[in-house]
Amino acid sequence: MKQKGKHYFADKDIQVILGTLLRVGVIASMVVVFIGGVIYLSGYSREIIDYSVFNPSKTKYSSILAIFQGLSVLEGKAIIQFGTLLLIFTPVTRVVFSIFGFLIERDYLYVLIGLFVLCVILISLSNKLVG
Repeated sequence: MKQKGKHYFADKDIQVILGTLLRVGVIASMVVVFIGGVIYLSGYSREIIDYSVFNPSKTKYSSILAIFQGLSVLEGKAIIQFGTLLLIFTPVTRVVFSIFGFLIERDYLYVLIGLFVLCVILISLSNKLVG
């Protein structure tokens, strides 16, 4: 006889969702970087770059705001950087979904651990990306 009541996700269901999230995030990141690379190479394929000297004035897309401004004009370098951001934020999204999974399971110790991990990640990224 089946019991009627609330349906909670099983551990396997949550693991499948998180695994799919990681796969989709990495594949989406690869596709975006590839498209950005094609756009970049179509415009700058003949340019010779000297890697022996660092030129900080060329670090145009080092903040999220600059990346989105470059995306609005379909700049190849900005699209590549956006793909890199997708790759960075894929595990961050996994941590967020893990926290919700632990909340659904009412496993509050792991919710606190997940929140701690999320805070460490966001604090370490906040100084680098919002400039």
